[in-house]
Amino acid sequence: MLIKNGKIFTCEEGKIYEKGDILIKDGKISRIGEDLSQYIGEEEVIDAKGLLIFPGFIEAHCHLGLHEEGNNGAGNGTNEASEPITPQMRAIDGINPFDGGFQSAREAGVTTAVIGPGSANVIGGQFAAVKTSGICIDDMIIKEPVAIKVAFGENPKRVYSGKNKMPNTRMAIAALLRETLTEAVNYKNRKIDAEIEDRDFSKNLKYEALLPLINKEIPMKAHAHRADDILTAIRIAKEFNLKLTLDHCTEGDLISDYIKRENLDAIVGPTLSFNGKAETLNKTFKTPKALIDKGIKVAITTDHPVVTIDNLPLCAAMAMKEGITFNEALEAITINPAKIIGIDERVGSLKEGKDGDLVILNGSPFEIATKTIYTIINGEVVYKD
Repeated sequence: MLIKNGKIFTCEEGKIYEKGDILIKDGKISRIGEDLSQYIGEEEVIDAKGLLIFPGFIEAHCHLGLHEEGNNGAGNGTNEASEPITPQMRAIDGINPFDGGFQSAREAGVTTAVIGPGSANVIGGQFAAVKTSGICIDDMIIKEPVAIKVAFGENPKRVYSGKNKMPNTRMAIAALLRETLTEAVNYKNRKIDAEIEDRDFSKNLKYEALLPLINKEIPMKAHAHRADDILTAIRIAKEFNLKLTLDHCTEGDLISDYIKRENLDAIVGPTLSFNGKAETLNKTFKTPKALIDKGIKVAITTDHPVVTIDNLPLCAAMAMKEGITFNEALEAITINPAKIIGIDERVGSLKEGKDGDLVILNGSPFEIATKTIYTIINGEVVYKD
């Protein structure tokens, strides 16, 4: 595929081609340049004259295909709320690629979604980064698992107080998490000893699921709105030497100096939503700017279906109203989520060798009247206006 004559925003250190071409071969970006006309005749050609080309947008935290559109009962498989510790739950075992939300994502230029369990449980399970086009989830995976979901604050309290089980308090959430992580570390050590001594070892899927977290291969994806919950997540991550991302980070603006000192990243949102919980009363579109101004890497999320995934660019636009720049807004839905999630070697920017994922628009992604003309994933047109 050869895309010609478009204005290309690469998200690679601000590089822009005012009139550029992109050659995609075997699903990967092969060449980017001012004039690749020598490939005409060899490839399918898309003339992007007068159009803008961006990396495919990335939704960094959502429940796409787990909480299905128009099917709130049978189609809601977001939370396995039978017990509060379920790290062995894998999002890919519950995602329905035929959920209408995937088509909505493609129509909006969202080419990658990071999907996982909800926040009913203290440990909810494993997130996966997937492409938004396909019929078999196994063929859509970029990386799995990419994180372990851990929830602080009101949601686990509300769910389990109704079941007369722990946790009923924030203290209990932290205690259950510490107990489980301690057991996982002990499990890891017993497993190593068994391997050294060449003896049988009985695997436990709960603790096996936590080994990539304990080994710092993937982060703890911390659902935390209130400042004190954010600080608890940081405290426990430091105690167990874990990688950490701060998801939602609603009151992160109140403790931005502390977050910067700990060198952490934030996935902010869903801000364009009904304010239905006490812990989100202070949510504001000013939060991304407050964090970015301190040098914190920020991604913006819809938390689909809380805000539908097609509104991801709009959420970034609302943060622009509160002071972030065009480039900061663009990075918050492209290269920043890719880096935070750990998939930037494949997606998030337009660079030779990366996946051929891009969106072609007739205007700024942050203007409400802008239309998606093409969405391309792995070098294939998956949406055309």
